[in-house]
Amino acid sequence: MADIAGWLALAATCIAALMTASNLGARVTGWGFVVFTLGAAAWIVVGIATQQTQLLWSNIFLGLVDLFGIWRWLGRRARFSDAAETEQAISRAQPGENLFAASTLDGMPVRGRDGDILAYAVDAMLACAGGELSHLVIREGGVGGVGETLRRLPWREVRARDGALLTTLDAAALSRLPALDPA
Repeated sequence: MADIAGWLALAATCIAALMTASNLGARVTGWGFVVFTLGAAAWIVVGIATQQTQLLWSNIFLGLVDLFGIWRWLGRRARFSDAAETEQAISRAQPGENLFAASTLDGMPVRGRDGDILAYAVDAMLACAGGELSHLVIREGGVGGVGETLRRLPWREVRARDGALLTTLDAAALSRLPALDPA
C-alpha cells in the first residue's frame, strides 16, 4: 500500500507543480492545488505506513497550504477572472471599443505590421495622476529568460485586438526602442 501511495504521491506532486508553475490562469492554478492536495494525502499515507514522522507532519502542513491555495485560486481569483470576462463580454455586445482585462497582458504577443510576433508583453505602466496607460514593458529574444531584452513600447503605438497587441512598428523599429535595465 505504501508503494502504491508513494507512486501516486509522486505523480500528483509532479503534475500539480507543472499546473501551478505554468501560470495558465486562476482555474488551472486552482486545480493544481487540488492535485497537490491529493499528493499530500498520498504522502501522508506513505508517512503513516512507513512511520516517517517528518513526512507525515510536513504533508499535513502542506495539505493545509494547498487548501488555502484552492480557496485563493478556485474561489477568490476565479471570481475576479469571471467578473473581468463578464465585463469583456458586455463591452463586445455594445457598439464602440471592446474592453480587455489588464491582467491578460502578461505574455500577450505583440504583433508587428506584417502580423509576425515581435515580442511579448510583460507589464503595463500607468500614470499615477490621471491613470492613463503610458507604455508596455515588453520582452524580445532570448530563451526562457536568458538573453531577453526588455523594452519600453509606448501605448500610442499599440492597439489590442483578438488576444494580441498590434503595433505599426516593424522588427527594426522595435529594436530601436529604449532597452530597460532591470537592475
